[in-house]
Amino acid sequence: MNLIEKTKKLNYDLETLRHRFENSEAPSDRKDRTFFNMVKEKTSPIYDLLESWEADALAAVKERKAAVHPNQIQSTRENMELLLMHSFYLDVRRKRYIELYTSIRYVFDLLLDTITEKY
Repeated sequence: MNLIEKTKKLNYDLETLRHRFENSEAPSDRKDRTFFNMVKEKTSPIYDLLESWEADALAAVKERKAAVHPNQIQSTRENMELLLMHSFYLDVRRKRYIELYTSIRYVFDLLLDTITEKY
């Protein structure tokens, strides 16, 4: 999977997480082992993809194939990791969640726009 495909997949995951945040209810018990295992099962592939995406995106920035700053790439990964947990545990205000979502979406879109132009 190349960087463009990874970014599009993460963009799709981002939309799925937002939908979950807006349409789910908070867990009744945050320490429930079954819930934790379900969250781990659903988020592990996204964490793995995010790690791979970050390495590829940083390489593209280093090779000047993308007009994004390395700090934006690192911040986007960190923000996406936060958003992953907030989407399941619903432990943040909607305004903060949307700020993270918007920031992540901006970098994904910017990366797709600039890297597509270079290819």
